[in-house]
Amino acid sequence: MANLNLDSIKKRSFDAIVIGTGISGGWAAKELTEKGLKTLVLERGRDVQHIVDYPTANKMPWELEHLGTVPSTIAAEYQKSRTNIHYIFSEATTHFLAKDSEQEYIQDKPFGWIRGYQVGGRSLLWARQTQRWSEFDFEGPARDGYAVDWPIRYKDIAPWYSHVEKFAGISGNRDGLPSLPDGEFLPPHEMSCVEKHFSQQVAQKFQNRHVIIGRCANLTQVNEIHRQQGRGKCANRTLCERGCPLGGYFSTNSSTLPWAANTGKMTLRPHSLVHSIIYDEKKQKAVGVRVIDTQTRETLEYYAKIIFLNAGAMNSNLVLLNSTSSRFPNGLGNDSGVLGKFIGFHNYRGRISAQYDGFLDSTTEGNRPNGAYVPRFRNVYKQETDFLRGYAAQVGSSRDILRDGLGVELKDNLLKKLGPWNINAGMVGEVIPRETNFVRLDSELKDKYGLPQMRFSVDFSDNELKMLKDFHDTFAEMLDAAGFKNIQKIDTQRVPGHANHEMGGVRMGKDPKTSMLNAYNQLHACKNVFVTDGACMTSTSTQNPSLTYMALTARAVDWAVRELK
Repeated sequence: MANLNLDSIKKRSFDAIVIGTGISGGWAAKELTEKGLKTLVLERGRDVQHIVDYPTANKMPWELEHLGTVPSTIAAEYQKSRTNIHYIFSEATTHFLAKDSEQEYIQDKPFGWIRGYQVGGRSLLWARQTQRWSEFDFEGPARDGYAVDWPIRYKDIAPWYSHVEKFAGISGNRDGLPSLPDGEFLPPHEMSCVEKHFSQQVAQKFQNRHVIIGRCANLTQVNEIHRQQGRGKCANRTLCERGCPLGGYFSTNSSTLPWAANTGKMTLRPHSLVHSIIYDEKKQKAVGVRVIDTQTRETLEYYAKIIFLNAGAMNSNLVLLNSTSSRFPNGLGNDSGVLGKFIGFHNYRGRISAQYDGFLDSTTEGNRPNGAYVPRFRNVYKQETDFLRGYAAQVGSSRDILRDGLGVELKDNLLKKLGPWNINAGMVGEVIPRETNFVRLDSELKDKYGLPQMRFSVDFSDNELKMLKDFHDTFAEMLDAAGFKNIQKIDTQRVPGHANHEMGGVRMGKDPKTSMLNAYNQLHACKNVFVTDGACMTSTSTQNPSLTYMALTARAVDWAVRELK
C-alpha cells in the first residue's frame, strides 16, 4: 500500500505548477517548459484548442441565430459582468464569458467582475493594446507618497519588454516619447485622415500632448518567430474576440501554450479549480496545490518545487486568502496584513465625442483592429493639477451611413451616402490604490464548489472624479482647437471592474511589512510561490497592463529557475 501511495504522489509531482492559463499563465508555462522544467498547468474552465474551438470565428451576422443580439433570458445569466462591455458581450462571444452562477460573489459596493473561464482565459477577449510603462510610472508612488514604492524601475523590466514583444508581435510606431517608451515594433497601422488632422493640430497648439497610433498585439508582419508558432498575418477582420483562426492576434491559445506543449514538458489539466496552496510547516515552503475537479467534484493534490499563481488578479487573491495554516492563519504569505487590500483598476468613466465637417471626399478603407492613442500628459514631470497621477485616452473615428429618407431614397442613402466624420475618445484613468479598496472572503457564504465567496468593497474616490472632469474639459478644449463641432461629454457610469483591468491585493514592494512580493514577484514569506498576474501590481498607471504582466512573468521565471538551480 505504501508503494502505491508513493507511486500516486510521484505521478502527481512536477518541477513547477502554473495556476491559470490567461496571458500571464501562458507566459509562465512557455518560459518554465522552455527552460526544461516539467510543468503542470491548471485551468478551472474547459479546454479551448486554437482554431478548432472558435465556433463563431467565421460566421456572418445572418448566420448567428439572433443576428448577434443576446436574448434577454440568456443575458440575465451574465448580469454582473455584462453592463458596459458591449464590445465583447454578444451572441458571438458569450461562450468565452463566465456566467454569474459559475462563481457567486458579494458586492458591498458595485463591482463588475468580467471572467473568462476556459483555457486561454481573457486572452481570447482582450483589446490587445500593449504599451510599455515608463520610468515616470514606476516612480509615481514614491513621488507622491500614495501606495508604496515599486521595488523595480524601468531599466529592470525593459529587456523583458523586448523579450515578450518580439515573441508576441506588437505593431506600433517609434514615437520617441519619454512618457511612453518605444518597443520592438512591427509596422504600425495607419491613422485615419481625421485622426491625423487631430494629431497635427494637437502637436501645433499644445505642449507635451501627442496623438499617436496605438500599439497593438496584432501581426502586421509575420516574422520567423511567428511562423514557428504557426501564426499568420492579421487580416483586419476586427472579429478578434471570437478567436482568430489565423493567429493574427496574440493569445495564449495561439501562441504560448502550443509553444509550451511542443517542448514535451507541459501537462495541461482543465476543469481544475484551485482550492488552496499547500504549505509545509516543517519545510517552511509551499509544496503543492489542492484542486477540485469541477466535473467530478473530487479533491486532488499536486506537488511541485515552485508555484506560479496566475489565476487572474481577484482569484489569485482568493487562492492566497483561502490558503491558511498555523504559520499563515490570515492567508499564505500574509505577514504584512495587506493581502486583499489596495485593489486598483482603471477609470473608464470618461468619453467624449465630436464631429468634423471636412474630409468628405475620404472614408476608411476596410477595418483596423486598433485605434489612435493619447499618452498621459497630466502630472508627468511635476504635480500640476488638483488630482494625483493622470489619464491616457484611446481614440477612434468613423463615418456613419446616412439612414435618412424612405423607400428608394433610403436604399440609395444606405448604399452610397455617408454622414460627417465622427471622432471619440475614451479615458483610461489611473486609480490610486487605497486600503479602503479591498476584497475579503465571506465567513459563511460559499460558491457552488464550496469555496468562500469573495466580498468586494471597491469604489471611486474624489481623485478619480476630479480626473474625470479634467479629461472632459481638456479634451473638449483640444477638439475645439482642432476645429471639431458638436462636442459631447459623456459619463459612462462604468463601475469598478468594468474596465477589465483589476489589479492589486498582492502588491510588490521593498518592505515585507507593507507588501506581499519582492522585486522578482516572490512572496516575501514563502519564496517558492510567485504571483505575476494583475494581483502583483503596486500601482496601475494609465497604460493597458497586459504587456507588463507578460514581462514581469518572463523575468520572474528566469529568476525562479536560476534560484532553483
